[in-house]
Amino acid sequence: MMDNSIEKKCQAAAKISRLPVPPSRKRALSDENLDQMTRVKRVQGRAKASSPEVERPAVRVAASIATSRPRVAPAAALPKPQVIGRQSLAVIRPKNRIVGVTSAAPIKPKVNTSASATSATAGDKKKRAAWDLKGQVNDMKDKVTNYKSKVQNLSGENTRLLSTKDQLQRQVESLSSENARLSEERCSLASKLQSEQRKAAVSEKEVTRLSELSRRQEEELAAQKRLIEELQAANKSLTQQIMDKEVKLICVQGENTTLRDTVKAQSEEITALKLSIDQRDAQVHTLETERRHLHNMVQELKGNIRVFCRVRPTLNSEKNQTAGHICYPSNDEKGIILSKLEESHVGREKKEAVKYDFNFDCIFPPSCTQETVFEEISLLVQSALDGYPVCIFAYGQTGSGKTYTMEGPDDVSHDTMGMIPRAIRQIFHSAEELKIKGWQYKFTASFLEIYNESLRDLLVHRPDKKVEYEIRKVNSSSNQVYVTNLRYVEVSSEDEVHELLKTAKANRSVAKTALNDRSSRSHSVFQLKIEGENVTRDVRTSSVLSLIDLAGSERLDRSLSTGDRLKETQSINTSLSTLGMVITSLCNKESHIPYRNSKLTYLLQNSLGGNAKVLMFVNISPLEENFTESVNSLRFASKVNECVIGTARANRK
Repeated sequence: MMDNSIEKKCQAAAKISRLPVPPSRKRALSDENLDQMTRVKRVQGRAKASSPEVERPAVRVAASIATSRPRVAPAAALPKPQVIGRQSLAVIRPKNRIVGVTSAAPIKPKVNTSASATSATAGDKKKRAAWDLKGQVNDMKDKVTNYKSKVQNLSGENTRLLSTKDQLQRQVESLSSENARLSEERCSLASKLQSEQRKAAVSEKEVTRLSELSRRQEEELAAQKRLIEELQAANKSLTQQIMDKEVKLICVQGENTTLRDTVKAQSEEITALKLSIDQRDAQVHTLETERRHLHNMVQELKGNIRVFCRVRPTLNSEKNQTAGHICYPSNDEKGIILSKLEESHVGREKKEAVKYDFNFDCIFPPSCTQETVFEEISLLVQSALDGYPVCIFAYGQTGSGKTYTMEGPDDVSHDTMGMIPRAIRQIFHSAEELKIKGWQYKFTASFLEIYNESLRDLLVHRPDKKVEYEIRKVNSSSNQVYVTNLRYVEVSSEDEVHELLKTAKANRSVAKTALNDRSSRSHSVFQLKIEGENVTRDVRTSSVLSLIDLAGSERLDRSLSTGDRLKETQSINTSLSTLGMVITSLCNKESHIPYRNSKLTYLLQNSLGGNAKVLMFVNISPLEENFTESVNSLRFASKVNECVIGTARANRK
């Protein structure tokens, strides 16, 4: 504030008077102003050190000095700076120079404040009056002179500081380049360090793995050591056992010599026994051949066409109906008599009993069981295994028990099984027994029905209507026939055949008529082809066992059939009539046998001819209301029983 007032006064005085101010009239600067200027220079020095370009500080000059050209004061008039030793009072050089430091600290100049204090004191003592403008001007000039000397000193100091700054900048640049180089080295060292750290991590993992591997190997080594110890102990034990065995071996070798002699003797004995067995086998084969021959002779003596008559028992629902017209002669086991009261032709009031006598190969009254009936045909079934074609069929009116005889009831049991399942059981049982004698058998089964002169496969659940079944010969030189598209099933056990019988029974055509609630409306034909082979004797046999359940014969006036039932009845009666004609033609040894008149006779032509053995069941009802149908059935059976179709021949190769 004081400097500003002084400058203002000097400017005012310069405006008033252009005269120079004598040097003696200058006022010395106060210590406060010097300190202020020192602080300003410090700030400027710091700014120069921080910035590349050096700016020189501006010096304030009084307006009078700036506008007028003052006179140069003589050299004697200028105050000399006090020198303390080698240092100037105005400027003090820095004692220490820092080398190798990136930034230089600001240099604080030491100012000798004693002279300024002295001049300030002298000025205060010689205070000029307000009217002494000239003296005041002189004082101002003195101050300006002092300021100029200080400026010169400061300029020199500034030049020195600039050179110092340049040196420091060069040092900074060198240090910066050194720093960049060190930074690059640091980065490369850091990357190397990371690489080494990664390698160290990998090495650490490898060390861990190898440590674990070493631990496991040590454990395995310990286990192997234990195993070796155990094996050594076992080796010792086995060595001892071997020694014991060697001793035993010596003993056994002695026994072996004895046994060899025994074996040699037994081998000779076995050879003799084998020779004896071969002789016995030859005898057995001879006896078996003789048995078959005698069995066939017995069957021939009984007749190649045999007729069995069976009377079914009265059902529970028929207890109230008359059933006493059938009697069995006590002196004739093969006879049956049917009697009926008829009006006399002489007088109407008299009634005479008309009797019809019939004789067959065997008569089965209602009390006979299924097992009893099968015992009579078992020998005939055995002939099928011997290579003879066998045909067994049941004939009779509807409701006379044909299906019961051949298949059994719906709830079949061991006692009520029909002829078909019993024959199958005997066939497989006998085949198993013949295996000991060297026979091997192959069985092929089929089951069909003839409905309205068309063939149907009963082993197919859902038959295709587009599939046609035709009866054809195997070849032109053979009389053997087969059915096209028919399912032939190879069976190897009794149970497999029973499953086929169940399937066929479910698929067979039945219907209700006036004479039977469940009447079979078709002929069912079960055929089992039997192929046998004896490899040791080089003998082969082939035959067919045919088991037929014929449809029920009935009169149209009693069956009251209409529509489809009428057509079925006509077809059934026609095929049965054709069967009777074929049998009659065979009995009369006619040159032409009408096999082709019916699908039934055409299919069974090889089972009805002279090479076959035929058995006919004639089934009749015990009820008197069926008297006429029973007599007709028995008359047809009598005609068949009188036939002699020749000697049956086995199909052997």
